[in-house]
Amino acid sequence: MRCQPKPSQGWTGKMAAQEEEDDYMSDVFVDLQQDVKPGLVMVRRVKEEILRKERELEMITENKQKSKKEEEKERRDTMLQISLGSENKGFALLRKMGYEEGHGLGKSGNGIVEPIPLQIKTGRGGIGHEAAKKRKAEETTERRKRMSQVKKQAEEFALNQYRLHVRQKKDQHQMEGDLRKSQLACQQLDTQKGIDVPQETWYWLSTSVDDEKEEEEDQSEWDYKTFHSTEEKLLILTSYLRRKYFYCVWCAISYQDEEDLSDNCPGDCVADHC
Repeated sequence: MRCQPKPSQGWTGKMAAQEEEDDYMSDVFVDLQQDVKPGLVMVRRVKEEILRKERELEMITENKQKSKKEEEKERRDTMLQISLGSENKGFALLRKMGYEEGHGLGKSGNGIVEPIPLQIKTGRGGIGHEAAKKRKAEETTERRKRMSQVKKQAEEFALNQYRLHVRQKKDQHQMEGDLRKSQLACQQLDTQKGIDVPQETWYWLSTSVDDEKEEEEDQSEWDYKTFHSTEEKLLILTSYLRRKYFYCVWCAISYQDEEDLSDNCPGDCVADHC
């Protein structure tokens, strides 16, 4: 019977070291697997890194452009603040013609002292862009102003129409009331004189349903042949009362005669009694 040889100490140490390296529960192994394992975590990290690099690149580009513009502006302002010297050809020609620095142009020195200021164009618009933009803004303002005026006129017209409608309705209501008063006065005065039948059917107020229907029929026929409005009815009936009984419906008084009516009554319409 053969005896198996015992494993050497070196081989046992290697096995122990291998077990320590293959400890699947260690944090190192978990982190390593998360780093190399494809999936949602890896995709999210890649996207975040890409976005971060893009933001950094945008900030760098913006700072470069901003610094370049600031440098150009500072250099331009510095050059504009420096006055012309003898090395400038135009200034040298002026000196030869008798110009003195600090004095105005011309023989009498009444011209401009400072050069015409430069208008630096910093935008990217073409020639005439600013003028077109200004003209467009003025046209827009003018159009809005016209629209506002038209709207205001329309509102004023609607308001005037409404007021006219209300006034006409009020006048119509007042004329209908004056007509009823005139009919009642005519009926009383005719009755006092012993008159049983009015001169016209609508001169008296209707006292029953049958009379009212008959009056409406007669009134429609009379209106069709003679007049159509309450105003005309009121004018005819008040004229009848003033002529026959010297009665004014607005004064509510029967005068003695025509002279008394003419002298003491303000007039033959409601406007004269206001």
